[in-house]
Amino acid sequence: MSKKDYYEVLGVNRDASDEELKKAYRKLAMKYHPDRNPDNPNAEEHFKEAKEAYETLSDSQKRAAYDQYGHAAFEAGGMGGGNPFGGAGAQGFDFSDIFGDIFGGGRGGRNSAQRGSDLRYNLEITLEQAARGTETEIRIPTMAECETCHGSGAKPGTSPTTCTTCAGHGQVRMQQGFFSVQQACPRCHGSGKSISSPCKPCNGAGRIKKHKTLSVKIPAGVDNDDRIRLSGEGEHGINGGPTGDLYVVIHLKQHAVFQRDHNDLHCEMPISFTTAALGGEIEIPTLDGKAHIKIPAESQSGKVFRLRGKGIKGVRSSSHGDLHCHVIVETPVNLTERQKELLREFESINAKDSDRHNPRAKSWMDKVKSFFAE
Repeated sequence: MSKKDYYEVLGVNRDASDEELKKAYRKLAMKYHPDRNPDNPNAEEHFKEAKEAYETLSDSQKRAAYDQYGHAAFEAGGMGGGNPFGGAGAQGFDFSDIFGDIFGGGRGGRNSAQRGSDLRYNLEITLEQAARGTETEIRIPTMAECETCHGSGAKPGTSPTTCTTCAGHGQVRMQQGFFSVQQACPRCHGSGKSISSPCKPCNGAGRIKKHKTLSVKIPAGVDNDDRIRLSGEGEHGINGGPTGDLYVVIHLKQHAVFQRDHNDLHCEMPISFTTAALGGEIEIPTLDGKAHIKIPAESQSGKVFRLRGKGIKGVRSSSHGDLHCHVIVETPVNLTERQKELLREFESINAKDSDRHNPRAKSWMDKVKSFFAE
């Protein structure tokens, strides 16, 4: 066909690597393919030149002969006569090496070993279990290797055969215009194998659904959405592939007393009107037992008292968090007549110097007056 220098046709140096040859050819093939240039009669000739050049230079033996003898190496009667490599010619050229990567294709198929899927298990634990650590058992469904056929999918005494449709590749190539697209083989569904006598327990799949019980160690300090990885406890691999992993995701149950914020704990503690006004000592719960805090006189509702080191030591922490106690002044209910009488007497006395006894109320009223005065 072309008598032009193959290196010039591809636009590469004579010492170009295989990757440089491939890149140069792909660029020219995309540019000059007849399907992309229906109105350009010269495009097909350029395409064939590039194809012939790449087919020769991409083969190490052909390239060595071409570098030594030029086009004469492939002419009839030249250098021993005929094509010394029995070349398939342009018609036998496989485009999969050039364009397979565009579609994630390439040689081989889905019949190669595949890693089993990872599994996720949501585990609910209490705040106390998260703080101190625990060990528990979980029961999970999984796909395991069939014990009857040992994963082959074939009935005992028989063996899978190579799929005749895809020749064991697991994929077939469908031509769509300029490009060819790889698809899973419709006969073997991508396995590359044909099973004439399938195993009954697994119906030829090589895997069966099972439940297994696992012991999981929960380290002290875990928090919501922390994951514990159990290596090799996921689904069994396909065609001898490795087993996947199991990820146990932690979820904390709602606690009756505490709310967790990373390594700190928060709780609300109701106190009486008298304790808030006169002060006193109250008992509060912690994860380690009971503790006492002193309430200063004239404490307001919402005041926070911090107990250092009474929180949780996180998995990646070097020290414990704190416990924050939010005191809430409780308004008394179900009052007797005597209690109501005393409160009315107190209110009467308090009203004589309200600004001094209720500074927050006075400050708020001053702001309201200023707002309406504007």
